[in-house]
Order: sequence, then structure tokens, then C-alpha cells
Amino acid sequence: MNLKSIRRMRAPLPLALLVLSFSACTQREGSAANPASPAAQPAVVYAAHVAAGGEPPPGATLRNPHEGDAAIARNGALLFTTMNCDGCHGADAAGAVGPNLGDQRWRYGGADSEVFMSIYYGRPKGMPAYGGVLGADGAWRLVTYLRSLTVPANLPTQSWDQT
Repeated sequence: MNLKSIRRMRAPLPLALLVLSFSACTQREGSAANPASPAAQPAVVYAAHVAAGGEPPPGATLRNPHEGDAAIARNGALLFTTMNCDGCHGADAAGAVGPNLGDQRWRYGGADSEVFMSIYYGRPKGMPAYGGVLGADGAWRLVTYLRSLTVPANLPTQSWDQT
């Protein structure tokens, strides 16, 4: 077998891969996921997220592994300062250029999993994604710290602009 015959055999491979990848991207009528399956949970969708095919993928439920752990909350407070979160969110997360994180009012949802997503993946209009630097455990430590903050007794009536 010479080099020329090997090249002829390999020529259809890229075309076959292209056809397979295209067919995987199209969804046929009636092939939706089984709504009774646990993976078919409704997904949280934000305007900044664009899902291929118009449907967000099903996701797992995120749960804070450090929920209520005071030692982890103290570590999260140190991480908050070390990562310069206080540069935008102010000392004790009381707000500065970025919003107050201790008042329990959240633009993108206040559940632990939603706060985790904001830290890990970032948000439009200024919140960088820290997941690549902190990892999941670091993001959960920050969530635990933010949950440990005492909600101020006197909250301003104005909230952050939703646009």
C-alpha cells in the first residue's frame, strides 16, 4: 500500500465527520427530553446566556458543601479581601462601586447556587469570572462568607438598576 492509496482512503473521513456533526446539531420534531426525568428540571435563564438550539441544557442542582460552617466563613472573609473583592464591593461587602452583598438583595438570584454562579462564571456589567482562579471550593467559601453576613437593619429603599 503506497501513500497515494492511503490518502484516498482518508479523504471521505472529514466529510463523514462533517455530516455527523451537522446531524447532531439538528433536533428532530418530538425528540425533546422526557419531562419526567430528573435531568429535565427547569433551567435558570438570563438574557446574557444564549443556548444552542434555543433550549438551555438541563443542569445539576448545586449545593453549598460548607453551608453554615463558621470556620469556612472566616476563611471566605480572608479570601474576599485577598482576591480584592472589597475593591468593588467594599469592606465587609457593604457596597461601593459594586453592589452591597450583605443586604440579601440580588440581581441574579440569591440562592446559594445562583451566588456561586455569579462568582464562578461572572456577570455582565463588571463582575469578572473567578472560577478559573478560585475553583469551585473557593467560590463556595465566598458564598459561605456572604451568607454569614448580618443583614443591615436600615436598608436603603433604592435597589440596583435591573437593566
